Amino acid sequence: MATDPRPYVIVLYNHAGDDVYEQLRCVDPRTLDFKPEYDIRVSTVMDEYNAVVRALRHMGYRARGVNITEDIKKLERVIKRSKPDVIFNLVEHFLDDPELETHIAALFEVYGVAYTGATPFALSLCQKKGLTKDILTGVGVPTPKFLRTFDAEIPDDHGLQYPLIVKPAREDASSGVEQASVVNDYDTLKTRLTYVIDEWGGPVLVEEFILGRELHIALLGNDPPEVLPPIEWDFSELPEEYPPLISYAAKWNPLAEVYHKVHSICPASISDELRERVEEVAIRAFQVTECRDYARLDIRVANDGTPYVLEVNPNPDLTEGVSFMEAAAVAGYEFDETLAAIVEYALERRPTGALKVTSEPPLKTGLDPANITPKAPSTPPAGEGTDQASETGEAGTV
Repeated sequence: MATDPRPYVIVLYNHAGDDVYEQLRCVDPRTLDFKPEYDIRVSTVMDEYNAVVRALRHMGYRARGVNITEDIKKLERVIKRSKPDVIFNLVEHFLDDPELETHIAALFEVYGVAYTGATPFALSLCQKKGLTKDILTGVGVPTPKFLRTFDAEIPDDHGLQYPLIVKPAREDASSGVEQASVVNDYDTLKTRLTYVIDEWGGPVLVEEFILGRELHIALLGNDPPEVLPPIEWDFSELPEEYPPLISYAAKWNPLAEVYHKVHSICPASISDELRERVEEVAIRAFQVTECRDYARLDIRVANDGTPYVLEVNPNPDLTEGVSFMEAAAVAGYEFDETLAAIVEYALERRPTGALKVTSEPPLKTGLDPANITPKAPSTPPAGEGTDQASETGEAGTV
């Protein structure tokens, strides 16, 4: 039997337990005490993983989703039984520990499997917000002045200017960021520090809250990456008492009114001068933190025009139409084309040479849709039906 020349891609993730978004499908929007602007029935995590698998198949890859849940042995079996050309790495918070996400990527390195996105170093570094800010400061990338603490009893002459924002230093996805996170005096600062330490432990990051425009900057590719059109966040509909920031509820909770009061604008209406400054800062931050393939930066622009990097996010959310993919779409790149480009970057790193979907040169600084021709959906490799858990065969467990 002839060998199928198409690259074999495993879309790897670790979904376990109930999905709160699945439960939202039973909620009647009319029961809420406000009128939602956006649909509260958002995509579930399985919807998102299956969308990636379908898109890659459409682009001609032999793609299959694999859910390792919380069992590392499942990953080892997948790699040993049928080693893929690329792992599309969507693993997050393995065993509910953000740091273990780093170790999963390290296993790909040990097994010599090419994979998408950030290296273990970049994943680990960017989870440590204070250390990341130290490195950014060291290379001249502006970031808000800050301090780290394990203790709520910090001196009142801490050297920072109010307002301040208090957040866990080793969480992501806006965990611990709430309306009360922004403080304007010492007593409130101590109260918030005590709460965050009790809820999330230390260290805690306290930084000056930049009162200005918030931009999200998506980057795609390598050497150097392409900077996609900036997204600006509109906070004008937030209640007066609510600080202008993207809280956890505003980002993730469709049942919260604040979720429906923060809006994205892409492309952001900014001057050419500011755009150049933001792009320069974004590329430097991407490179110094050793991000790879794709990333998203959260930036605040102060009233004097200085762009301050708040966070560097390797392997950001790839949900269609949301944040990173919203910027890609505005740049003219289809969802499936963007995912295919990310796979191609990983294929370039295959230890024994890369398989390509097309005969075009490898994509390096961005994405040329002309280089990737959509093809009919393919099927998973034969003999691996035990990895398919849904009727569509899109994703499953081992």
